[in-house]
Amino acid sequence: MDTKVQNKIKILRIISRLNIGGPAIHTILLTEGFDKSRFETVLVTGTVEKNEGDMFYLAEEKGVRPVFIPELGRALNIRRDFIAFWKLFCLIRKEKPNIIHTHTAKAGALGRLTGLLYKFTYRLSFNRLRNFRGGTPKKTEGPPSTYDLKLIHTFHGHVLHSYFGKIKSTLFTLVEKFLARFTDKIITVSESVRKELIDLKIVPTEKIVTIPLGLELEKYLKIENNGPKNKNYKSVGIIGRLVPVKNHKIFLEAAKKLKNTSGSKQKIKFFIVGDGHLRPELENYAKRLGIKQNVIFAGWIKDLTQIYSELDIVVLTSLNEGTPVALIEAMAASRPVISTDVGGVKDLFSKLLEVRRNGGKAMIRYYDQGILIDSGDAENMAMSLEELLKNDEVRKKMGKMGRKTVYPKYDISRLIDNMKIFYMHLIGEGT
Repeated sequence: MDTKVQNKIKILRIISRLNIGGPAIHTILLTEGFDKSRFETVLVTGTVEKNEGDMFYLAEEKGVRPVFIPELGRALNIRRDFIAFWKLFCLIRKEKPNIIHTHTAKAGALGRLTGLLYKFTYRLSFNRLRNFRGGTPKKTEGPPSTYDLKLIHTFHGHVLHSYFGKIKSTLFTLVEKFLARFTDKIITVSESVRKELIDLKIVPTEKIVTIPLGLELEKYLKIENNGPKNKNYKSVGIIGRLVPVKNHKIFLEAAKKLKNTSGSKQKIKFFIVGDGHLRPELENYAKRLGIKQNVIFAGWIKDLTQIYSELDIVVLTSLNEGTPVALIEAMAASRPVISTDVGGVKDLFSKLLEVRRNGGKAMIRYYDQGILIDSGDAENMAMSLEELLKNDEVRKKMGKMGRKTVYPKYDISRLIDNMKIFYMHLIGEGT
């Protein structure tokens, strides 16, 4: 028998859907990047919703062939969720993994519950076998006993506020507290999200660790630091799904205010890169604000190097974030960023240079890499944009510091190394 195959660590990685965003990129790159002689990873995913960008193209590029469960997806549906639950349970019985690692809320719930059911049914069958033989059966060759099956969940952010109403948010919080009791380890992609989950009493401190995202950043390092040359306009962009939590209306309101203050002195283009069910509403909102001619709805763009090369500043207006991929990529492309101070965003920033206050309240925070403002603050978003657009040297300096901050810290090679060590220690094979 082939000892190498026998000693492989098998990981069942489950994500609700491969829609465009950090979790999909994360799971695809992890599935592809591990040493195949030591690890075997099975990626399981569900249905991408209408108007969402689909990242199956990245899986194909990386040679990753996911197991597709159509009933697994974002939306709650009792019948489809039960079917997805049963299919996952059957898959676990077939694959007999050492580790079940779930990503995103829906997959996290179904994946961990099916893992618990499998452990419970295995224990029952084990006890029946022991009683039948009159003693404990000898350990057989092959994968370790399923008693050692480890359940892991990664919070790429969370849906415990700003996604749903108070009742749903409370319910999801209770569900996560319950699931955390039976989860061997919880991973967060930022230290801020880790602290938030501890404060919400979702999980005890000793059970939760931070392992930052890892992305393919080298392609962005080739983009010039001083931005595009020979153009008669400045450009500002926001990149992400067109959904409520991303709060694109603040971006449009800031664009309107900036247009009013700058007048005809400076031509500015505003790029909205991404798609989603809010696109018609946002296009109408831009029209009502009188800035439709200044705003370009670009849709999803696969090769983001071209858009980062075009932009002078990258903006994020989210109400809630884990670690925003767009800001990491923008910093790697040496672009200054302006963002709302939410979730794990602050973990991307280092030295606080200056705080501009209105009375006793900190309104604008200047960092080496860019600017942070309060959530929902279109006024100070516009002020920050105007200030940076006027100062080429400051933008260049912030871009340079941003690149140093995210590379190699958020590069895929670092993530693979960290996760390999984590898995080895988890199953007792770490050194």
